[in-house]
Amino acid sequence: MPSTDNKTPAYARLLNPEALSKIHRLQLLARGMVAGSISGRHRSPYRGFSVEFAEHREYAPGDNIRDLDWRVLARCDRYYIKQYIEETNLRATILLDSSGSMRYTGNASARHQGRRLSKFDYARLLAASLMHLLIHQQDAVGLVTFDSAVRRYLPARTRPSYLRVMLEAICDTEPERDTALAPIFHEIAERIQRRGMVIIISDCFDDPDLMLKALHHFRFRKHEVIVFQIMAEEEMTFPFDRWSLFRDLEPGELQIEIDPLAIRTAYLNEVQQFQEMMTRECGRMKIDYVPLSTKQDFSHVLSGYLARRQSLLKK
Repeated sequence: MPSTDNKTPAYARLLNPEALSKIHRLQLLARGMVAGSISGRHRSPYRGFSVEFAEHREYAPGDNIRDLDWRVLARCDRYYIKQYIEETNLRATILLDSSGSMRYTGNASARHQGRRLSKFDYARLLAASLMHLLIHQQDAVGLVTFDSAVRRYLPARTRPSYLRVMLEAICDTEPERDTALAPIFHEIAERIQRRGMVIIISDCFDDPDLMLKALHHFRFRKHEVIVFQIMAEEEMTFPFDRWSLFRDLEPGELQIEIDPLAIRTAYLNEVQQFQEMMTRECGRMKIDYVPLSTKQDFSHVLSGYLARRQSLLKK
C-alpha cells in the first residue's frame, strides 16, 4: 500500500486512525473459555479465586479456611470450599489469506490514501486494526499468512512491540499463489496448542465442504472462530453487462471471454447459496461468519460488528 508520505513507515500506514478511533472503546471478548498465561478479562477453563462464583468442592487439608463457605457449614455441618472462575488473557491467531485471488480490486471498492483497495489491502487493514485492539487490551495475538502453504507463522505474543513485527510481516506480503484453505486450516489447528480464538480473513474461494470440515477441526480443538469473508462488490453483484474477458488471478491465469448476461443469474444464485450455507453451518458450529464487501467502510463495519458482539455477550 504505497503512499506519498515517505516519513511514515509503511507498516504504520496500516493503522487507520479513523478505524482505531471507532474501536478504541470496544473490546473483542471471548465467547467461551480460553487458556491464557496471565490474568486478564476472559473466562478461563481453570478454577481459581476470582470474582465470579463457579462451584463448591469438599475441603481438603491445606486449603485456606478463609475460602470456606460458612453458610453451607451452618446448614449441612460439612466443610466446602468456594471455587471461582479464573480470568485469563486471550490468545488470538489471525489467519490472513495471501492467495492470488485476493489481488482483485473492484471499481466500486473503497479508497484508502487515494487509491482503490484490493481485497488484500482491505484484509490487511482489517487485520492491523484487530491486532492493535488485541494488543491494546493486553491479549496475545499472532499472525499466519498463507496461500497454498503457510508463508509466515508468528505465534501469539502480548508484547506491544510485537505489533510492529506483525505489521511489517503484513507489509512484506503480496498475494500471488493458489488457494488451499482446508489443508492450511487443518495444519494450523494442530499447531495452536492452547485453546483460544482463530480469526480468518479470506475471500473463502475454496471447496466449501472441505473448508467447513477444516473449520470444524478448529472447534474440535475448542478454539473460538471468526470468519471474515471479503469479496469485491462486483463479485457479489456481478454488474457486468457486455462481453468481457475474465482472467484468473491465481497461477495458470486462465482467461475466458463470455457474455455476462448469459451467466449472471446462475452466478448470483451460486453466491447466495454459498453465503446461506456458510451462515447456516457456521451457526451450527457457533462460528461467527461475517461477509464483507470492499465497497463498505471497513472501520464502520468492524466497529459495528464489535459493538454487536459485545452487546450479545453481556446478555
